[in-house]
Amino acid sequence: MSEKKISEIQKEYKDASIDFLPDFIEEYINDGRPGVSKIIGQAQKKMEKLRLERERIEKIKEFEKKYWEKYDYIGGIDEVGRGPLAGPVVTACVVLPKDCDILYINDSKKLTAAKREELYDEIMEKAVSVSIGVVSENRIDEINILQATYEAMRQAIKESKVQPQLLLNDAVTIPEVDIPQVAIIKGDAKSISIGAASIIAKVTRDRMMVDYDKIYPEYNFASNKGYGSAEHIAALKENGPCPIHRKSFIGNFV
Repeated sequence: MSEKKISEIQKEYKDASIDFLPDFIEEYINDGRPGVSKIIGQAQKKMEKLRLERERIEKIKEFEKKYWEKYDYIGGIDEVGRGPLAGPVVTACVVLPKDCDILYINDSKKLTAAKREELYDEIMEKAVSVSIGVVSENRIDEINILQATYEAMRQAIKESKVQPQLLLNDAVTIPEVDIPQVAIIKGDAKSISIGAASIIAKVTRDRMMVDYDKIYPEYNFASNKGYGSAEHIAALKENGPCPIHRKSFIGNFV
């Protein structure tokens, strides 16, 4: 039995990095006190969750591993903002290194806002390249949302710091692009590169809509991000459209 108080061991567990947990478990597993056993159980569960997450991440690297044998630079492509009534469509192209070790990447819709922000910073730090494409609501009205999405994707590819040798896209094949492409249905949950792109695009667009909220507070863009929530539609009917509303999307409401 350790001479340390259970409260001290609890604090040690709370402060321990994930890499230290195996040593922590080994040190206290035979302590015998019920309170310490409970802490060890928590540590073991945390380690098991980490093991499962690492397995999941390895699984969603399968497309990358397949093509990394031939290509050094694989760009994951995804978009955010095809459905909102207001604001731009935003795309991202993310090229990850072959030794990418970022955990918890997933379809951005499956992550909390706080987790997306955390992963955004890690992706920006560790990626070979992160680039963005933005097409405005006016351009969306001019050429339609699908063509605007393709245009934003081409922008993101063009802005990449390295020229992708292969593109992994979420469900689409982008016209007017000479780079080989692989369209993956639900790719943001099946490819780590596409998942990373979905997070970058989502955080980028959400931040833009928060900024627009300061200019047009009556629509509560910080909360609804331009999507057609009941509150947003009511504000649209009451106030009429603002300059960032998509005219081709709001005909049923104004």
